[in-house]
Amino acid sequence: MNQPQPEVHGLGAVDIRIPAKAEWVAVARLAASGIGSRLRFSIDEIEDLKLAIAEACTSVIQGSEAPTSIEIRYEATHDELRITVRGDGRGPKIERVGPPGEDPRVGELGVFLIRSLMDNVEYEVDPRSGPRLVMTKRVDR
Repeated sequence: MNQPQPEVHGLGAVDIRIPAKAEWVAVARLAASGIGSRLRFSIDEIEDLKLAIAEACTSVIQGSEAPTSIEIRYEATHDELRITVRGDGRGPKIERVGPPGEDPRVGELGVFLIRSLMDNVEYEVDPRSGPRLVMTKRVDR
């Protein structure tokens, strides 16, 4: 990735970069599935992770101008899985997302869905650096 990453205290981190094309989103889903399994998430929780990462990648692809790649960082601790998805395109094309519970506009449905699947979601779109989405799923033991 372009920027130095913070030290991860816990189980470790996995960084991947995929082309900003729909056919490559399956790679991000497979990584989420493997990491979720390693953290002993339930099958339903793993499916939620896979859907959330697919929606996040789609939001990056559709939410910025001319993205070429998507950077994904999976950070695993004993308490949670934190996933950061960042595109390299310029934007935004997606309008601001309101708080959970509000009716989403069509362009916001992906982020609205992610909010319902994950425990915490931070979403920002910088006109110079593109979209960045951070989502967290807590490990229930």
